[in-house]
Amino acid sequence: MGHRPTIRDLARAAGVGTATADRALHGRGNVSDRMRQRIAEAAERIGYRLPSDSAAPSAPLRRINLGFVLHKPSQSFYQRFATEIEAACAAHPAANITPHIEYSASQSPDDFCAAITRAAQNAHAVAATAINHPSLSRLMTELRAQGTPVYSLLNDFGGRAGAGYFGLDNMKVGRIAGWMMALRLQRPGRVGIFVGGTRWHGHSLRETGFRNSLHEYAPQIAIADTVVNLETRQVTYEATLDLLTRHNDLAGLYVAGGGMEGAIAALREVRPPNKVALIVNELTPESQNALADRYALMCVATPLKELCAALVDRMAQAPELEVSSPTLFEPSLLLPESF
Repeated sequence: MGHRPTIRDLARAAGVGTATADRALHGRGNVSDRMRQRIAEAAERIGYRLPSDSAAPSAPLRRINLGFVLHKPSQSFYQRFATEIEAACAAHPAANITPHIEYSASQSPDDFCAAITRAAQNAHAVAATAINHPSLSRLMTELRAQGTPVYSLLNDFGGRAGAGYFGLDNMKVGRIAGWMMALRLQRPGRVGIFVGGTRWHGHSLRETGFRNSLHEYAPQIAIADTVVNLETRQVTYEATLDLLTRHNDLAGLYVAGGGMEGAIAALREVRPPNKVALIVNELTPESQNALADRYALMCVATPLKELCAALVDRMAQAPELEVSSPTLFEPSLLLPESF
């Protein structure tokens, strides 16, 4: 005669505590429908007989496939982004969501289009980081006509063709960076700006906000020509060294997109801490260490956990509910004393 499963066996099979399993089965406490379903499925799998008054749902949760496109899979920021996406999908209380995460092979329009097309296969909705380009707008229009909305992440590349934007107010981000730079530099000097490229409109908005804020609060500060760094460490590293060589009065740097690791490495090589005010975006081990060592003045970070939770919830409702206005989040402002 085989062993009759106990509630401990059920809890182990569902990957929860015994108390959680008991609450789920008898409707006590705050247990989500998703967790009740998970426990009910575990009970069926191991042959555990549910009590007649079980609060576990009789019908399975709705199954949804969601597609996501990121880039630069080797960078810690996008690795954390992927982790938060997966966590938000796993924690959704009203649907059983399977995320399919693709990475664009490069920042070219063709590679972004290819990645989005792959992510859209059998997907309820898609969300992506991508550049602004007509080919991407056409693709989004086609996918939307087929019933698969595409949401823009961090950079609003979709416009009217997209289903909605989730990210920061990039003009505001630039103004915050400019205000902090003006506050720090109370004397004449020069600052440099890095953007990923002309097709990242979010970077252009940050640059505009940064310049406007500096002109308003610190007109004595000169601004060097904007440098396109392709969001790469090496280009940023070499360009930072070049700026430091050509401008003896260089007092600040703003990296509006990726590639900040190169600026940090260059400053560590040729300048002492606090000599050049560096402002970067997104919290990574490199930016946190630079803040702690006083090589960075401020980091403006996207609240990824909050963004992913709101994004997944909205995507789970698509195409029944589509977004016409941006979903904006307040940036996290991190300083050397934040850690």
